[in-house]
Order: sequence, then structure tokens, then C-alpha cells
Amino acid sequence: MTFRIITDSTADLSEDYLQKNDIAVLGMTVTIGDENYPTVGENALDNDHLLSEIKLGKAVQTSQINSGQFTELFKNYVKKNPEQEIVYLAFSSGLSGTYQSAVIARDMVLEEYPEAKITVVDTLAAASGEGFLVQEMVKLRDSGKSLPEALDVLGDLILRLNSLFMVDDLNHLARGGRIPKAVAMVGTMANIKPLLTVDTQGKLTQLSKVRGKKKAIKALVDMTLEEIDLSYPRITVAYSGSDATAQEVKNMVLVRDLVDTVDIRPLSPTIVTHTGAGTLAIFSIAKKNRK
Repeated sequence: MTFRIITDSTADLSEDYLQKNDIAVLGMTVTIGDENYPTVGENALDNDHLLSEIKLGKAVQTSQINSGQFTELFKNYVKKNPEQEIVYLAFSSGLSGTYQSAVIARDMVLEEYPEAKITVVDTLAAASGEGFLVQEMVKLRDSGKSLPEALDVLGDLILRLNSLFMVDDLNHLARGGRIPKAVAMVGTMANIKPLLTVDTQGKLTQLSKVRGKKKAIKALVDMTLEEIDLSYPRITVAYSGSDATAQEVKNMVLVRDLVDTVDIRPLSPTIVTHTGAGTLAIFSIAKKNRK
């Protein structure tokens, strides 16, 4: 193994995939009412329970991974193998302070272990967009690329990652400060569905507004396929609640015969806390850099 990969629970990657590919993962914490729930491990919060609590009107929030958690993990790896390079692919700094926590931890570890080789990457991505980049990094690692070589490729992919979202109830995002309240208000009027993306700062921004869910889904698929780089013929569709719409999107994509693979993946509880049920997201690598 040329380098060790670490990510976090917002990447939507399954426990099976993480274990098979020797990826370490740290989890954010979700608080429902007065009770805290982990998002990784045997007792990890599941979406069914989370969504049922949200439906009951329970207050929900997330807590970022703190620098102490990163410090402990980084130190453990450095102690085991001081020569091995470590790279952490982080949830967007535009949406969480987790990236900054990792940077603080890296600097603290380097003070104690100057020989340590720790790189922290801001993916400027969320959910399965972050997971998409982790998967590409795994391919680069397993093909024998050095960390500098892999980071060079990854840097280009980060700029071209296309993340398109549709959320049924935008008030969840507004309450968490992820989008302006004015955007949420528009989304509740006359069945208008704002289409969202992740911009160059790693923040959610509105692309356009479409009336009706079916038209919004078609718009997301059309935009994805118009912009996709066919040298990366893979799309990830992420969802919360029922997977019926995600399956519909998969069929819509495959019938166009442009991509080889469409992965369907549930959004992580960390993301669902801020989006609620009925969220749909499509991730791909575009021909051009994101705007």
C-alpha cells in the first residue's frame, strides 16, 4: 500500500466498502433531542430512526469531528509506521469545520512527530460527492500511484466534481444555515423545486428553479449528462427516504447509453439531518471546472 486513506462518515460509503479497501473513517455525531448518536460503528444511527424522529418534530443537529479525535487517529498511525504517508479526504470546509479540526490536529502531531507525513485535503464536496472522490483515490492508490501523483489527479477531479441536488423540504437546510432562508421560502411556493449545486467554495448554491418534482428530476439528469466527462463514465445517485426516485434516475441515465455505471447510495445520517426525507443528489465528473 503506497499511502493510507482516511475519510469521514459524510462520504456515504458503506462499512463493507471501507473495510475491503482499508479506509479509516471518523464519524460526526447526530443529536436528536437530548440524545447523541454515533454515525460509525455497530451502534451507528440509521436513517429510518432519524427520519421518524424528524417527522415527529424532534430537534436534530450535528457535531463536527473535533481535533482531539483526529489527533488520536493520526498519532496511532504514525506510531505504527512513521514512514507511511497518510491522507485525509475531508467533508467540505464550506459546510463544516471538520476540515479545520483536521488541520489543527495535523499541525499538533507534526510538532511531536516531525517525521510524520500527513496530508489533509479539502474535497469541497458533500455526501456521495466526497465518497466519489474517495473511491477515485482508492483506485489511484491501488494502481501504485505515489501520494503526490494521486493528489495531482485528485486536485483536478475536485475542481470538476459535479454535485447536483434537489431537496423536498428546503427548510431543513435553512435551519442549519446551509442556504439562505429566502431560497427556502421560494421552494415552498407553488411546488417550485430549487436545484442546488456545490460551488468552488464548497458551499451550497442555487442553480435554477423548476416547477414540479418530475421536471426537476429530469433537469438534474439532463444537466449531469450534458456536462459529464465520458472518460469517467460513472454516476452516483444518493437519496434519503425511499429509493424509488433514485431507481427512476438510474433508469433514466442508463437508457441514454452514455455511462457504464450508476451507483445508488443512501445519504448518511449526518447529511439527512440537514436535508430530511425526499432528497436526491447526482454526482459525476464534468468536462469543465465547477463554477
